[in-house]
Amino acid sequence: MRQQRPQKNMNLRPKIALYEPDIPQNTAAIIRTCSCLGAMIEIIEPCGFIFNDKRFKRVVMDYLDEKMIKFYKNYDDFFQSKKKEKERIILMTTKSKNSYTKFNFKINDTILFGRESAGVPEKIHQSVTDRLKIPLAFEKRSLNLASSVAIILSESLRQNKLI
Repeated sequence: MRQQRPQKNMNLRPKIALYEPDIPQNTAAIIRTCSCLGAMIEIIEPCGFIFNDKRFKRVVMDYLDEKMIKFYKNYDDFFQSKKKEKERIILMTTKSKNSYTKFNFKINDTILFGRESAGVPEKIHQSVTDRLKIPLAFEKRSLNLASSVAIILSESLRQNKLI
């Protein structure tokens, strides 16, 4: 008989925040990744789809755990909450010159990813101190959002000895 591990304190885990996600399959894949790696997911609304979308359900399968998802009605609510909780926000953006490989992640960072179609508004870029990118070969534009989340979340967990 397999022994169950005790539930980890989710406040001492990284959080993945999605700014107005607009592709249901990517959001579902990110939720599945967060579920498997033990990270909270935070969604800044509005979303570009509804959560009963069949494309979303097909990818998320049975990995959707509502206790691991927090919704914010807009980015002002998100930033106010982070400020109140004294949580650091790291923005992942193709516009940064700083590589994630040279960054020290903290155990309870919130790692923010923009919309697949447009990133985040300039106002958000200016509101965050830490902006990072995933360096790409051959001057390619960007990775798929779900792939980017998996790379960055894994590095954060590794640095903080959570995996």
